[in-house]
Amino acid sequence: MNIVAILIGLGPLLGWGLYPTIASKIGGRPVNQILGSTIGTLIFAFILFMVKDLPFPNGSKLLLAILSGVGWAVAQIITFQSFKMVGSSRAMPVTTAFQLLGASLWGMIHLGDWPTLTDKIIGIIALVLIIIGAKMTVWSEHKNEEDSKMMKKAIIYLAIGEIGYWAYSAAPQEAKLGGMEAFLPQAIGMLLVSVAYALFLSFKEKSAFTESVSYKHIFSGFFFAFAALTYLISAQPNMNGLATGFILSQTSVVLATLTGIWFLGQKKSKKEMTITIVGLILIILAATVTVIV
Repeated sequence: MNIVAILIGLGPLLGWGLYPTIASKIGGRPVNQILGSTIGTLIFAFILFMVKDLPFPNGSKLLLAILSGVGWAVAQIITFQSFKMVGSSRAMPVTTAFQLLGASLWGMIHLGDWPTLTDKIIGIIALVLIIIGAKMTVWSEHKNEEDSKMMKKAIIYLAIGEIGYWAYSAAPQEAKLGGMEAFLPQAIGMLLVSVAYALFLSFKEKSAFTESVSYKHIFSGFFFAFAALTYLISAQPNMNGLATGFILSQTSVVLATLTGIWFLGQKKSKKEMTITIVGLILIILAATVTVIV
């Protein structure tokens, strides 16, 4: 076992695991969060581009890489909205489940994953377990009508957001573009969306460009970028490979959920906490199955 490869593969555990909690802790509106995060990501990506002397794609490859970043930014705006509704500790397992479902179905339908009938049956069972695990993480011991309505609304938001996350992963694959090579154009696409979103909102509410909290979120953007970079390195064949790298990256949902509970005051009863942890374990185990069948 390559210990260095495993440690790099756990980079997303810290980056994507802490990113939603840090963004929520810094506060501000979703527009502040996405603007600062994308600026931070672009700074990180540009430094990497210069240090590694990476090639800059052109033509259709460049367009697809930018569209990939656009997809992520749109999805993340929606995800930040869901944080406002139900908190990051409840939203993160749901969005992770949707991303796992999207990635697995895309792999099966378009990329030819799960080629045999047995593979498909095992894979579909794993997807059902992911849905059950996500449902367990949002279970509430003392339900009220308002909370249920808000949770249903957040789930619809996150389901729509999955389209953007799917584009983030699928567009570079379609362009046959290496992860590091796609990183800077992706960051440009992310920033374009956040700037357009901030400009649009500035006509009817306070401009995010003039609020200091927007620029505090550059710090949270570094965490996202760190996670993205370590995942790209981890997924390389001479490190952990795509399958193991993907599994390791999904461990971030555990840290994101638990830090949201511990540090953001998103309280759960003892019973709710137990069921949430079981649900998280179920998601991780099922995610492992989807990439090894």
